This record gives sequence, structure tokens and C-alpha cells, in this order.
Amino acid sequence: MRVTHERFAVTVAGIVTDEHDRVLLLDHVFRPGSGWGLPGGFINAGEQPHTALARELMEETGLQLKSAQVFTTRVFHKPKQLEIVFLCKPEGAARPRSIEVRRLEWFSLEDLPDGVPTDQKALICRALRGSD
Repeated sequence: MRVTHERFAVTVAGIVTDEHDRVLLLDHVFRPGSGWGLPGGFINAGEQPHTALARELMEETGLQLKSAQVFTTRVFHKPKQLEIVFLCKPEGAARPRSIEVRRLEWFSLEDLPDGVPTDQKALICRALRGSD
């Protein structure tokens, strides 16, 4: 199997919304481009996807995961990656808790910051209003 099958990373991302239907975006230090994007990260060996998302959300923002449901999955070819995207509701107060996060903010769909990756913006639009 190891010889005939390609290796790839598996990650999670969260479309985290608050009671005002605003989405949480993080300004990541190491993210190319503007830095703004969805919270998430790599799944550790033996870790379930929802557990990885809860861990990443806590590590990056201090928020606890109140609820999460799979929204979609995506495949990237460079780098070779499978991403599981969840719709999420959090508990707690958000604040940057990692050196990887410059800042975080809640944004309405109409006020997303410049530079949010096009693919993530389309995901957010689909999730919040059911369209691209």
C-alpha cells in the first residue's frame, strides 16, 4: 500500500458563526496573501476530524466547539491535501492564543476583508446564504 498509494495531508477548517451570523476569520502569520482565512489545521495521527477542529479552535482562539457538522470536503493537489470543512457554533470569548494568529475578527458576509482566498469566500457564501 505504501508503495502504490500517494501520501497526502488531512486537515480541518471551520466556518464558525456567531449569534449574528457573522463568520470568524483569523489573520494568520504564516498564511500566504492577506493572511485572513478560516480557522483550522492538521489532523493528528489517530485523531477524529471533529476533535481536531475543537483542538485547533481552542489553540488558536480560546473558543470551545459547541456544535459542528460536516459541510463539505475539498481536495487540493498542491500540496496534496484533503480538507474537511465544518459548520460550527462556538462557546466562549474569542481572542488570539497562538503566535500563528495576528488577530481575529467576526465579519458579516457583506464586510469580508480584502484578500480572503476566493475559494474560502465561496465556501462562506454557500454556508451563510446557500450560494456562491
